[in-house]
Amino acid sequence: MELEKKCKICSTFFKGRKGKIFCSLRCKNYYHTNLRKATNNASITIDRFLHRNRSILLEIVGKNKVQIKVPRSVLEQKKFRFKYHTHHHINSKGKMYHYVYDMSWMQFSDDQILINRAKS
Repeated sequence: MELEKKCKICSTFFKGRKGKIFCSLRCKNYYHTNLRKATNNASITIDRFLHRNRSILLEIVGKNKVQIKVPRSVLEQKKFRFKYHTHHHINSKGKMYHYVYDMSWMQFSDDQILINRAKS
């Protein structure tokens, strides 16, 4: 049984199977192309934040150190975005490490941040 439906893109009425939401291949392609563009733009923006965060952590740790403890204000001055990280890990003491690729940081209650570089 064909049902009368409204196209999700151009709002024209059409007949078709139960799950059909576009009146034509043109409307379907338009929808998916724009969805892909929006997804790509969002992921590019987030990836920039992640790379910037990693660069800030690497700059603070330096080339020869593996870890360093700094005040939170040092990261804030460099516009570090604490919201953006790739993953996290909770250690055996219940402290959470936030990772940005191979770099990590852990916040202490006294507004100190421990920055670690992963062993390669």
